Amino acid sequence: MYLCVCLLVLYSFMQSQSEDLMVVGPESSLVAIAGEDLILPCFIKPNTSAVDMTVEWFKLDAGFSKVHFYDDHEDRNEDQAQTYQGRTLLLKDELKKGNASLKLYAVRVSDEGEYKCLIEDKSWSDDVIVRVIVEVRGSHPVITMESYDNSGGINLVCESRGWNPKPEVLWLDREGAPLSAEETQIHKDTEGFTVKRRITVHDYSDSNKFYCRLQQIHHMMETEVIINGKVFDNWKLAVAISALACLFTTGWIVTAVISRKKALQRRRVEDELAAMGKFAEPQRQKVKEELAELKSYAVDVTLDPDTAHPRLRVSEDEKQVTCEDSPQDRHDTTQRFNKCVIVVGKRSYSRTFYYEVQVSRKTQWILGVMREDINRQGDITVTPQNGFWTVEMRKENEYRANAGRDIRLTLIERPVKVGVYVNYERGLVSFYDVEANSHIYSFSDQSFTKELFPCFSAGLNEGGKDSAPLIITVVND
Repeated sequence: MYLCVCLLVLYSFMQSQSEDLMVVGPESSLVAIAGEDLILPCFIKPNTSAVDMTVEWFKLDAGFSKVHFYDDHEDRNEDQAQTYQGRTLLLKDELKKGNASLKLYAVRVSDEGEYKCLIEDKSWSDDVIVRVIVEVRGSHPVITMESYDNSGGINLVCESRGWNPKPEVLWLDREGAPLSAEETQIHKDTEGFTVKRRITVHDYSDSNKFYCRLQQIHHMMETEVIINGKVFDNWKLAVAISALACLFTTGWIVTAVISRKKALQRRRVEDELAAMGKFAEPQRQKVKEELAELKSYAVDVTLDPDTAHPRLRVSEDEKQVTCEDSPQDRHDTTQRFNKCVIVVGKRSYSRTFYYEVQVSRKTQWILGVMREDINRQGDITVTPQNGFWTVEMRKENEYRANAGRDIRLTLIERPVKVGVYVNYERGLVSFYDVEANSHIYSFSDQSFTKELFPCFSAGLNEGGKDSAPLIITVVND
């Protein structure tokens, strides 16, 4: 009888002690930066050892995907969601302090969402929700001069792509004070948020400087435009000419308007190019510094003739590829592209790498990377969904990113040399105009599970019109 009473008292004590325990986490959302590691906090309060307990981490907005499972003193991740395999670590030494926090390596945009930390004992359980926001910096903002306004101003548009979450877009004057502008236009696709905001500026001084700034919690980017007062003179002159034109006959009016419109269009293009040259210079310097860092990941790429489509001829040093007028007699293998006019490098990579290709004499080309397990037989659509991350020049001065839907690219200059940068861990493929020190396009937040080959197409040489080669060049620091 005495023993039963003791056991009952002990059970009641343990029960009341368990009821006092609770699982706690962060009070607000965690903001992580894509590519960096993140700790998801989860604690037992008051501090109680969790070594003998069960700890489960789930992703709630992914159908309760299992992120990490600890039980009976061991990690048991046989059913762990594939996207988290090899990317989680439970801090075992901290469990005895009641710390069941989880480390998540190389955060991706797909990791954003709500996580549940569930801790269970035989007589007790509790959980907490941890919210994660993954911040991704988008492309450098680009300012374009869109049109003249009826009030005598100039309409400017600031645009940037690939952000997460959507950034705040601000227009600032030369002193850094905010300016009134239209509402920000926001569009979201698989690459993140695209933002665009317009403003109308007027001639307040001989030199007008305006800034477009995009900012998140951890990221801030801005670019500037300087508009010379002469640009505004076009509008003033147009008004004066229109007033004088009222004195003439209808025929003369039509003639004058048409003539002046052409002159204004020509003058506007000249002024836009001049203005772009002024505000592009700071941006060029930023990209130049970025390229200097990326070149430290340069690899020696050589072409694999055994993969080349029959119309492609690879040079003896395996650094150049040319498209011939007609197919060559070559042995057909599963490694060779028999429909798409493509050749790949000899080596594949599952790490960060960079290479450069001279394209200056070409009128058609495709550059980028492709997944190693691609079926090279038959027709292929070069998109990320099919394992290709490429940009191309289709014809004279027409550039596109092959992103599942064609994205037309506006380049100020025709590239002489294109740099291709791949950050495998971050899922990033970026393209640069090396000579102009400008960014062309980036595929961000991709998921790479296979090795990647550099891939090339020298275009379709019809009648010798595009006989120049693509040349893999030596990367200079």
